[in-house]
Amino acid sequence: MSKITFMGAGSTVFAKNVLGDAMLTESLRESTIALYDIDGERLEESYIMVNALNANINEGRAKVEKYLGVEKRKDALRGADFIVNAIQVGGYEPSTVIDFEIPKKYGLRQTIADTLGIGGIFRALRTIPVLEDFAHDIEEVCPNAYFLNYTNPMAMLTGYMLRYTGVKTVGLCHSVQACSRGLLNHLHMTAKEPLQETIAGINHMGWLLDLRDADGNDLYPEIRRRAAQALEEDMYENARHDLVRLEYVRRFGYYCTESSEHNAEYNCLFIKDKYPELIDRYNIPLDEYPRRCIIQIDRWKSAKEEYLNGNVTHSKTNEYASKIMNAIVTDTPYKIGGNVLNNGLIENLPNEACVEVACLVNKAGIQPCKVGRLPTVLAAMNMTNINPQLLTIEAAVTKKKDIIYQAAMLEPHTAAELSIDDIVKLCDELIEAHGDYLPKYH
Repeated sequence: MSKITFMGAGSTVFAKNVLGDAMLTESLRESTIALYDIDGERLEESYIMVNALNANINEGRAKVEKYLGVEKRKDALRGADFIVNAIQVGGYEPSTVIDFEIPKKYGLRQTIADTLGIGGIFRALRTIPVLEDFAHDIEEVCPNAYFLNYTNPMAMLTGYMLRYTGVKTVGLCHSVQACSRGLLNHLHMTAKEPLQETIAGINHMGWLLDLRDADGNDLYPEIRRRAAQALEEDMYENARHDLVRLEYVRRFGYYCTESSEHNAEYNCLFIKDKYPELIDRYNIPLDEYPRRCIIQIDRWKSAKEEYLNGNVTHSKTNEYASKIMNAIVTDTPYKIGGNVLNNGLIENLPNEACVEVACLVNKAGIQPCKVGRLPTVLAAMNMTNINPQLLTIEAAVTKKKDIIYQAAMLEPHTAAELSIDDIVKLCDELIEAHGDYLPKYH
């Protein structure tokens, strides 16, 4: 039977989704599930919840274990076949708050700050040293395990693992699964299923290159027509929350995988101090992630008692993790959108970039599919994100402060709003504020 180790198991709701899916998958129902966290209270809550879930939906067939603290990490990992990574170094407080509040002092406003932007850069700098420690343990006690990374910033963390460790890693994001149907829903379109889609690019900016219905009819002409209507005439209520991506369709010709609140801060086009009216025009939710964190914390407080009393059940989600595990264990082919090292998959992006492409999964592992060339404008948009991603990884590996500055200088939203001197000052202030969550830089 398989062993599944869940790193960051205090993420109770996400643990429920991934492990609940596994318990509802026949090939995984008798797995050993090892829960690991550094927060004892949250680990205990997840342990109680997962045991209740195991009893309620799985007849108690899984074996559930818990491991607290760095000194128990190797035990949690030992013999693992699959490792699910869902850690958040520094948590909402203090680190997420720092990533939002200090940039605000410089006039730099963000929406999510977990993937790119100055917040994404510093989240990566906090997390990569922890992943380095994970990798050393994995290489020692479970060298054949698959590391399924769900933690953001996806491209930076997955790229680090694939370039600088020997761990078999893939980055997973649910925005790929939701992309096409979300777009059709926003534009009040229906199409004969199953949809035929081609998606490639980078995480959170993977491009929907082609979309057809079950009969092979191209849906993009109508999508482009309705996207223009949504932007010019406000005709579609659902589209009001997706205007940034619809502007992508109008200006660049293609839609992308992750939400408009994310993409608003991935470029220099929408959040501009000189043009504050753009915030209302594109319905951009500044400070969205801190608000979301507070709501999630409150929801957990409301649901916590029920979960801990054993009143927990589960229906399968569209998360990839259990499907990947099943495909490898049973040699049943399955297609995912995975984050992998480029190595020529997308010809007009750097080989060392972490890209998001279709991958075949079976007993042989995770096998990415070659894409060819992206349209020039789409590759160019991806490169504005890849540049700071690669520099951030380099900064984390070399511990050179100058490279942190360079990553921030080439990050499109930061560079559009701040002077070089202010970028350096902002980075220095963030380094000091994050304290021991960061290694020493020279």
